[in-house]
Amino acid sequence: MKVFVLSSSRADYSIFYPLLKALHADKEFELKVIAFGTHLSEKFGRTEKIIEKDGFDISHRIETLPLGDSPLDISAAIGTTIKLFAPVWKEIADSGALVIALGDRYEMFAAVMASVPFSIKVAHIHGGEETLGAIDNIFRHSITHAARIHFASTPKSAQRISQIKGSSEGVHKVGSLSIDSLQTMKLLNDVEFEQRFGIAIRNPVLVTFHPETVEYNRNSFFVDELIAALSDMEQQIIITMPNADTMGTLVRDRFISFAKDRENVKVVESFGREGYFSCLSLCDFVLGNSSSGIIEAASFRKYVINIGDRQKGREAGANVIHCEISHKRIIEACLSIRNLPSLLPDNIYYSGGAATKITDILKQYFRTKSMK
Repeated sequence: MKVFVLSSSRADYSIFYPLLKALHADKEFELKVIAFGTHLSEKFGRTEKIIEKDGFDISHRIETLPLGDSPLDISAAIGTTIKLFAPVWKEIADSGALVIALGDRYEMFAAVMASVPFSIKVAHIHGGEETLGAIDNIFRHSITHAARIHFASTPKSAQRISQIKGSSEGVHKVGSLSIDSLQTMKLLNDVEFEQRFGIAIRNPVLVTFHPETVEYNRNSFFVDELIAALSDMEQQIIITMPNADTMGTLVRDRFISFAKDRENVKVVESFGREGYFSCLSLCDFVLGNSSSGIIEAASFRKYVINIGDRQKGREAGANVIHCEISHKRIIEACLSIRNLPSLLPDNIYYSGGAATKITDILKQYFRTKSMK
């Protein structure tokens, strides 16, 4: 049973990891990874090396990163990605293989759309979710239309997939893969963290902020408001760099400039899976607009100040405080956390055994297919 997994960034690879381990360990599957997007970029840490280090076979490396981050660059990159993936899908079209896609990135959308004329069978993870403040919402639902099998993280997401498809056939509620990996991952303590990353942890605020993609022309204002709020904080601040989104370079440059000559501010390109979740476990709270704040942070009993509209519409637990991107409002939200009670270990995205569930469903799919 041949399975190709599409991975375009450190972010989706981190989510895929427990499933990749399960498929790799199961002798019934022949697992291949197609690496593209930021995986192949020196600027973003050439994270394809992590895939190989973890023991997974990369069958194709496809250079799809845009030359810039303007809307024109992103649009051109979508077209280029479709063009570059066409011969890949032609090559595997008659192999009976299944392709697994995840999430809502524009490059993931382009790769999947290129498969449609070849009738490639696609399974989609994390479909049915809503992020009304991001163009990713359009890409996610488009992938849902193209996919045959769907692995939803919550009952509400599964229901939305059925509404989009007009049928519940092939729709499975399995929970979040990334939270599964937290159950067995050995996290770093503060001493180990400092030894690996050179950062002495002192109850930091973990900041993960990506550009707003709907009101992209306001990103300069948004990042300035966020930095103004961070400037008022005396505690340690650890900033992870944004995705390769529209105007991502502007956000990156502002963060680097802000951190310069500030002892309490550290900027990190990529912690990797273990490092990021270790930092999440050691931080005071999370500030930004990343899906990791919505999905994984609750498992660490961490409050999250989710700013702006990027995650608007996504299901969130009681640990998430929504806030506009305003210097004043961000400071107010940060101060409010001091008076909130300790959180219980409750996560609406956790179902348990997502990788095992997906693997079993894929086995059944291949067996049913072979009997037809």
